[in-house]
Amino acid sequence: MSEPATPTESEPQPDDEAPEPRREPVFNLPPVVLAVMGICAIVFLLQQYVLNDDQQMTLLYDGAFIPVLYTGQYGFDWFLFTRPFTYAFMHGGFAHIAINMVWLAAFGSPLANRFGAARFAVFYAVTGLASVALFWAMHPYGEMPLVGASGAISGMMGAAARYGFRIDRSSGQAAFAGEPLPIPIVLRSRGVMTFLGVWMVINLATGLLGFAPGIDGQIAWEAHIGGFVAGFFGLRFFDRPQPSE
Repeated sequence: MSEPATPTESEPQPDDEAPEPRREPVFNLPPVVLAVMGICAIVFLLQQYVLNDDQQMTLLYDGAFIPVLYTGQYGFDWFLFTRPFTYAFMHGGFAHIAINMVWLAAFGSPLANRFGAARFAVFYAVTGLASVALFWAMHPYGEMPLVGASGAISGMMGAAARYGFRIDRSSGQAAFAGEPLPIPIVLRSRGVMTFLGVWMVINLATGLLGFAPGIDGQIAWEAHIGGFVAGFFGLRFFDRPQPSE
C-alpha cells in the first residue's frame, strides 16, 4: 500500500523531468527538394508568363518527352538525350504543378534527408527515366508530349512503401527511420496497401479531371507504374547505411 511522502522525501522538481522529444516540422524541406521545386516553378512561370506562343512550343518540343521521336522517323537531335530528364521539370497547368509539388514536399523530404542530396538527385533522375522508359515501351509511336514530376514522385512513393510510411513526429524520430521492410512484409501490410490504394484513386481522379497530361487527356498510368517499380525495387541502390543504435 502506498504511503504519503514524508518531509524528508524530496518531491520531483521541474528540472528533474525528462525533456520532451523534439518534434520535426511537418515539412522539413531539404535544399535539394527546394531546388527541384524551384526549377519546376521557374520553368512553369516561363511557360505561362514570359515566353510567347512560338517559344512555348519550342520549349515543349525540346523539353517534353515525345515517344515518337525515339523511333528514328524524325532524325537525330541532341535533345533526345535530355528529354527523358527535362520533362520531369515541366508541367501542364497550375493544378498539375501544385499537386505534384505537394507530393514532392511530403515524400521527397524524408527521402532526401535519408539519402542525402546527391543520392536523392540521382534517384529523381533514375525513377523519372524509368517512367518514360515504360511509357515509351507501351506507346512507342505516341505523339502526345509527356511532362511532369509525377513519374519521379511515383518512385518516391515506391521507396516510401518500403519504409512502411513510418512517420512518428511525436517521438522525435526521423521519418522513414529504420531498415527498409522486406518486400513480402510490405505486401502483407494493410496500412501500406490501403495508403497506396488511396493514392492510386487520387491519381485516377486528377487524371480524369485533366490535371495531368497523358494519353487522350488521361493520366499516363504507364509512367507512374514505371517510376513506382523503380523506386520500390531499386531502393537499396540509393539508401544510405543507418548507424546502429
